[in-house]
Amino acid sequence: MLTTVSPPWLYALRLPRDPRSAGLARRAVCAVLEAHRLGGLGHDAGLLASELVTNAYRHTEGGYGLRLRAPGRGRLRLGVWDTSPEVPPPFSGLPRRPDASAEGGRGLCLVAVCADAWGHSVLPGGGKLLWVEVGGSR
Repeated sequence: MLTTVSPPWLYALRLPRDPRSAGLARRAVCAVLEAHRLGGLGHDAGLLASELVTNAYRHTEGGYGLRLRAPGRGRLRLGVWDTSPEVPPPFSGLPRRPDASAEGGRGLCLVAVCADAWGHSVLPGGGKLLWVEVGGSR
C-alpha cells in the first residue's frame, strides 16, 4: 500500500490599503481552501479573514497582509499581519463582550466563536501577526 503525503503549503498575500481588501481576503481564502480540498472550512475561515483584515484596515495606517498555511491534515492557520503593535482582544486575553451601545468590538468576538485556536506574535521589525486556526474540533 502506497501512502500519499500532502506537501506543506503556504500562501502570502500583501493586500492593498483599501476597504475592499476584506472581500478580497475572503475570496482568496475560499479559493485556496477549494484548491486544497478544504472547502468545508471556507465559511468560517473566510469570515475570520474578513474580520481580521477589516481590523487591520480600520486600526492601522501602514500595510497589512494575509498568510495561510496548513499546520496539519484538515486544518488551516490564517494570519493577518499589520504595522500596529497593539494587540486587540481576544488575542491579548479572554474575549470581552462589548456593551450594547458600543459602535464596535463585536467582530473580534466572532474569533472566539469561529476559531478553534488563536494567538498573536510581535513582529521583529514592528507590528504584529494575529492568527487563528480552524478545522479542529470545538
